[in-house]
Amino acid sequence: MPRFTDRRDAGRALGARLAGSVRGDVLVLGLPRGGVVVAAGVAAALGAPLDVLLVRKLGLPGQPELAMGAIAALGDAVATVRTDRVLAAAPVDEAGFAAVRDRELVELRRREVAYRGDRLPPAVTDRTVVLVDDGLATGATVRAALQVLAGQRPGRVVVAVPVGAPGALREVAGLADEVVCLLAPPSFRAVGGAYRAFAQTTDGEVRNLLRAAATEL
Repeated sequence: MPRFTDRRDAGRALGARLAGSVRGDVLVLGLPRGGVVVAAGVAAALGAPLDVLLVRKLGLPGQPELAMGAIAALGDAVATVRTDRVLAAAPVDEAGFAAVRDRELVELRRREVAYRGDRLPPAVTDRTVVLVDDGLATGATVRAALQVLAGQRPGRVVVAVPVGAPGALREVAGLADEVVCLLAPPSFRAVGGAYRAFAQTTDGEVRNLLRAAATEL
């Protein structure tokens, strides 16, 4: 049975969970698109600024819904991760992997301009960064985000998701200072199963949320 009405409901619940434990110079970063909707609720609960960390799944050729890796970017810094278990089952040569990565990097940069405009990426050095997505399935995009963040020397990184696959959560736990997840069903099938409404988030919704958050500061 779905636990959350929609992403906004999940953001409120996740924000309530984090409100008593995350303090200091906090920055909330949402992973687009759907993670930004959840992150807006978290940022409101923490009284913290909201921004976006751009990530893109690298879909397996012929099975684009299956992540063979992911890329993330924060300003000029770009990180790439691979999903070894997927690549072991369906080998992709370096040229094929690079072609998908390059194509998705173009889309990532397009979204960066669409969401942030001419604003500079947020400073993360020495801050507590709360990295939010609407769910954790393979963990590839979150791992890429954590890798690109590591190069910016944050003080602490908390990964926060409403729902996650137990295996992916364990993998991410070794890369972040803390992982907060409200729901981790042993029979996890898909992130959308935790939501009654799980429609695709649009670029316009992401822009509006970031604009509203900037206005409130």
